[in-house]
Amino acid sequence: MVVKIVTLFLVGMGVLAMFGKLRFPGQKRLTSAKCPRCGRFRIGKGPCPCEKGAR
Repeated sequence: MVVKIVTLFLVGMGVLAMFGKLRFPGQKRLTSAKCPRCGRFRIGKGPCPCEKGAR
């Protein structure tokens, strides 16, 4: 009985993951939010700190 519940739960989570991936792709936006030089996430619209140079 417990194995059946766990199996149904895992199948349900897999179905939710597939629908979530179709509905909220978001990967293109996340990769564009990273700096191409250093790989950090850019916050806001300004340049990355690595592009500003030394202070």
